[in-house]
Amino acid sequence: MKDTPVIRLTLDSNLQKAFEALARDRALALGPYISVAIMAVDNESGDVLARVGSADYFDDSRAGQVDMTRALRSPGSTLKPFIYGLAFEDGFVHPDSLIDDRPIRFGAYAPENFDMTYQGTVPVRKALQLSLNVPAIALLDRVGSSRLSSRLKQAGANPVLPRDEAPGLAMGLGGVGVTLQDLALLYTGLPRLGTTRALRELVGAKDDGREPLRLMDRVAAWQVGNVLLGTPPPENGVAGRIAFKTGTSFGYRDAWSVGFDGRMTIAVWVGRPDGAPVPGLIGRVAAAPILFDAFARTGKLPTPLPKAPKGVVAVASNAKLPPPLRRFRPMGELVRSSGDRALHIQFPLDGSRIDVDHPVGSEATAIPVRVSGGVLPMTMLLNGRSVGEIDGRRESLIDPPGPGFARLTVIDAAGAADTVVVRIQ
Repeated sequence: MKDTPVIRLTLDSNLQKAFEALARDRALALGPYISVAIMAVDNESGDVLARVGSADYFDDSRAGQVDMTRALRSPGSTLKPFIYGLAFEDGFVHPDSLIDDRPIRFGAYAPENFDMTYQGTVPVRKALQLSLNVPAIALLDRVGSSRLSSRLKQAGANPVLPRDEAPGLAMGLGGVGVTLQDLALLYTGLPRLGTTRALRELVGAKDDGREPLRLMDRVAAWQVGNVLLGTPPPENGVAGRIAFKTGTSFGYRDAWSVGFDGRMTIAVWVGRPDGAPVPGLIGRVAAAPILFDAFARTGKLPTPLPKAPKGVVAVASNAKLPPPLRRFRPMGELVRSSGDRALHIQFPLDGSRIDVDHPVGSEATAIPVRVSGGVLPMTMLLNGRSVGEIDGRRESLIDPPGPGFARLTVIDAAGAADTVVVRIQ
């Protein structure tokens, strides 16, 4: 009609169509019930160039009408670059500093790597590129969990912690809720050398409130971007063109990959919208190839990242660093060997409440169990009844018995046991 207002969006129609087709094709290839969400953002302006909320809006089996770019999910390891960025900003490590990847305990918390192995002493840049958990938590322990949370909020994101919980070390490995659009926003702050701008989707929208927001200092942002540019790409990618990071949430519920060049940031999420686990769903395998395909479908060669700003310290080797920067010493307690470590149920936490939004017995209600220490094999008892074993990764899934209190006990091969009581509702 003549008087109907015209709403103009910042979306690039060609890019939007290409990404919609990419999400649909990849979801079909990954299997039933799986969806894919993709966002592309212009680094300089913050304009949203493409937003694909699901693999197929009309596919009910994949919950196609749920916009997964706005859904709160566990980000896995995708927040690690910002831990390293704050560590670089504080000046107690450099990308070429050495850091230990060994069993360590911070109070009752003992982080473990995704593959249950340790790399020993490695350069900080390699620790981030390999997404090692222990170095990231050691740095977060020094940086401060509350400071990380505050800085993410200052940059325009809205990380959500479980009710009545304060920021803790677990947020460095995904123990916080984040949306795909917030991850895209945060990652634009790296090629922008330390600042973000609120995302915009309406052409002509006022810039009120869209002043640059601080994420980290310029040198730290460049250093993180430079490290991520060296991350080994998936099989369909070319090394040294796209800076990127992957993530996998606990229980294989979410696979992520976020990457950027000098012009654009693209963020990808893969998983089941109902939150059910998908065994084997890993960010590097499921999401990273989609990310690199998305950059390829822009039809443009990657734009180089910004040049190093003034103040970047470049060295030929670790030995050329000032002595205090050559090696990072964590503040946690080193664990001598797995045999010295007592069995401990890391998740669920004793006394915690677990909300179940689906009928008990459905796949989406499965509760992840993770333990540290102890001797394999391990048996799980739920209210005194055997419900399976802990696998070699020291994790498993169990079905809740129904509303009310539940007692979970894990017994290892040496007879040691740990018990937690949780409330299901």
